Amino acid sequence: MITIEKFTFNPFQENTYLLYDETKECVVIDPGCYGPEEKSHLVNFIKENGFKPVKLLNTHCHIDHIQGNYIISKEFNLKLEANKLEVPVLEQSPTWGLQYGIKGDLSPEIEVFLNEGDQVKFGNSILDVIFVPGHSPGHIAFISHEDKFIINGDVLFKGSFGRYDLPGGNVYTLSKSIQEKLFSLPDEYLIYAGHMGETTIGAEKNTNPILQYPKEAPTNS
Repeated sequence: MITIEKFTFNPFQENTYLLYDETKECVVIDPGCYGPEEKSHLVNFIKENGFKPVKLLNTHCHIDHIQGNYIISKEFNLKLEANKLEVPVLEQSPTWGLQYGIKGDLSPEIEVFLNEGDQVKFGNSILDVIFVPGHSPGHIAFISHEDKFIINGDVLFKGSFGRYDLPGGNVYTLSKSIQEKLFSLPDEYLIYAGHMGETTIGAEKNTNPILQYPKEAPTNS
């Protein structure tokens, strides 16, 4: 069984996730820790609890989700894993960070490319990878069918959905990802998002405002 620890970091109040099971092997998803105190907090939590990080994963590479990539990679000798389409997003992230007054450690490059259908394995646990672009061009999410949850980054939120006005974003692509991929999951699946609190597939799929947007761009008639 997977246990989820959530940490909320940086000025954007981004949710970082640490997933572990009975073997104490763990994965770190979207480490957004910014500044020495937040970075020490996450690293010390891992060490003090005897966890063994085996994967460093990004759902996408916007500045608020990658601030801790360097420290986690360095401390635990991990390669960064994300989708290939996030390479330019990662490269541009320092520039975007400066526009928001954020200057942190440069993230390592993506060394392992994850695609839909891949599986992330740690301890006795498996996460399935799905491709859900729209907020970011190479956005992916991680599903545990055994424990019935999804770590979905900035795709779907409680009563809301991810921004689509950033470079590489598209509201119709985002709507398609949510309606065809996420809303096909069983109602009871918990959604752990990149910001704010948890919700469920069932709570969102009939009322979420993303339903106002078609899954394809309207054509000119």
